Amino acid sequence: MPLHPCHRTALLTSPDLMAPWRLPVLPMALLWGCLLASCSPSTVVAPPRDLRITDPGLLGSLDVEWKSPPHEQTFNECTVKYKFEYRNTGDRDWKVIFTRKLKFRVGFDLSRTAEVRVQTLLKGGCTDDVELQSDWIYATFQIPPQGKLESAVQNFHCIYHDWEYLKCTWEPGLLTPHGVHYGLYYWYEGLDHAVQCDHYIQEHGMNVGCVLHNLSQAEYQDLNVCVNGSAAATLLRPLYTTLRLHNLAKPSAPEQLVVSVSAAEELLVAWSPPGGRVPPHCLEYEVQVAEDAGEAAAAWAFVSTQMETALTISRANQSHVSCVRVRGRTNIFCADQGFWSEWTQDCFSVSTKEDKKLFILIPVILTLSVSLIIFMLIGQYKKRSPAGKPLHGSVGC
Repeated sequence: MPLHPCHRTALLTSPDLMAPWRLPVLPMALLWGCLLASCSPSTVVAPPRDLRITDPGLLGSLDVEWKSPPHEQTFNECTVKYKFEYRNTGDRDWKVIFTRKLKFRVGFDLSRTAEVRVQTLLKGGCTDDVELQSDWIYATFQIPPQGKLESAVQNFHCIYHDWEYLKCTWEPGLLTPHGVHYGLYYWYEGLDHAVQCDHYIQEHGMNVGCVLHNLSQAEYQDLNVCVNGSAAATLLRPLYTTLRLHNLAKPSAPEQLVVSVSAAEELLVAWSPPGGRVPPHCLEYEVQVAEDAGEAAAAWAFVSTQMETALTISRANQSHVSCVRVRGRTNIFCADQGFWSEWTQDCFSVSTKEDKKLFILIPVILTLSVSLIIFMLIGQYKKRSPAGKPLHGSVGC
């Protein structure tokens, strides 16, 4: 049976091995040889070859591919995999993929250098179930800079309204010349090529925004966007970014807000989810209340953040006027972040216990007051009449 290469190394370093008195040394030499080999996995596993990055023109999605190690190591009892890592220059962490494939398409910010690295992983019976790793191989990709950095658009901002349409806006760069024309292009998995916006928002004849519809297929995946500008005899720096629509969602305000008061003086609040394509199970709500605001601005107090569409609030005091408002956003089960909707608000007046007591006392007070006035008038009339004189004239005999 042929010996493992590390065994042969051990044999070659031991002279006169066939001498009978040397035979006990052989097991020790084999052991040290295997230990040395396992301590230097880079000499055992060869790295991949010909790592390269190509740009298919998809606004940031680059194709990364490599070839298997030279004289491909084939071990019937081992599995060969690859550890693929990528990032943009300036990022602290690498994104990691373990795969048996030789090609991947991953997203980058093309305004910065793309960095990738790959190594071979070998594990199985041929390695005693110890994972051995090769050295890394590296590659980078960068689009040649075009125009000055200050010529790129600024304050780029996008909102995915009601999960129905995406509205993006921007402002001209600091070094933007007159007569510049901006264009927005986008791509996501499922499109054959990058597509230009067909509904621009304009100010003074300049494109400063774009509205995109029918993006349901782009939800929960990368949406690559590029905003580029063209001007006569001037190069402008393009802006590249990758969007995740579910993290940009902004729902409409909650609907049908109803507030009532129970016999126990508690506020009963109920509302309905907003319309549109927003999944109701993806919403959370914030409830605030303001009491006894008078003519001044209401002092709103936080009450609750919840996924239910009803709430009972204990009234902190017996104010005459109470206001309740509710807003919603995508919850943590459907997105990492999102935008709050506008508020839905309802104000109402409630008679307090003091009001009810006063309502009962007013008729009593009025009755007593009227009776007192009548008695006073009768008394005044008697004082004005002569003593012993009848109230009406008498007829003589």
